[in-house]
Amino acid sequence: MLRDRLKDAMKEAMRAKDEVGLRTLRLILAALKDRDIAARPGGNSDGINEDDILGMLQSMIKQRHDSIDMYKQGGRDDLAANEAAEVDVITQFLPKQLSEDEIAAAVTKTIAETGANSIKDMGKVMGALKSAYAGQMDFGKAGQMVKATLAA
Repeated sequence: MLRDRLKDAMKEAMRAKDEVGLRTLRLILAALKDRDIAARPGGNSDGINEDDILGMLQSMIKQRHDSIDMYKQGGRDDLAANEAAEVDVITQFLPKQLSEDEIAAAVTKTIAETGANSIKDMGKVMGALKSAYAGQMDFGKAGQMVKATLAA
């Protein structure tokens, strides 16, 4: 289970005195706890599920990539390097990422399966992709591919 892997990795980072890993894992676990608490009013006492955790990790990576770009523009390569190190730690907990060709194939397959034929069906396609490929693809790229395909 991903929760257990995260907790075990934090303990290991403590033992190894890995400051970047420990800091990043604490951020992940804090974000996870926040999302678990937010899920409670909906009747989910167990917290968020594995797919939601994977989605959370992907959004954390996206945030860090955005920060890296801003830091590089501002000439703060030291801060960009810190963010890149955090991305490396977070990436360890995601399944193998699909290549651009694999994303394109998944988009084509999902459009066919959902019967989408216009841009109005984009939400349906993206929902199907997110449930089938949680944590495995960059949904920003996938969204652009879906939009281009349905607009054509």
